[in-house]
Amino acid sequence: MSVNQVTWFEIGTDRPEVAERFYGELFGWGFSDDAEQSMPYRLITAPGAGAPAGGVFGTKGEVPNYAVFVVQVADVAATCAAAEAAGGKVLVPPQQGDGALVFAHLHDPSGNHFGVFSDGTS
Repeated sequence: MSVNQVTWFEIGTDRPEVAERFYGELFGWGFSDDAEQSMPYRLITAPGAGAPAGGVFGTKGEVPNYAVFVVQVADVAATCAAAEAAGGKVLVPPQQGDGALVFAHLHDPSGNHFGVFSDGTS
């Protein structure tokens, strides 16, 4: 995959079952468990797609609900530093996920929420 492009989206919700029903009925999306994740995460696959392109994260009400696009980058920490230098804000600093996954959540200067990640393959 190329870096610096949107490659994923995520819906964080305190009511994942409701979100899955809504988006499943609206867009025909399918949902499946992500066996590689240690946290509750469901993969989203659009009809006719060969692979998942998003996920639903059950927040348990611990963070506000959100829907964000996620950009794959070569270096999450460097991207966070560049975002801050450009007037953005780091909301969730770089976090190690399962395997080589590293992710962070940011705000752009207008307050729009987005995510970045690296999976170690870039």
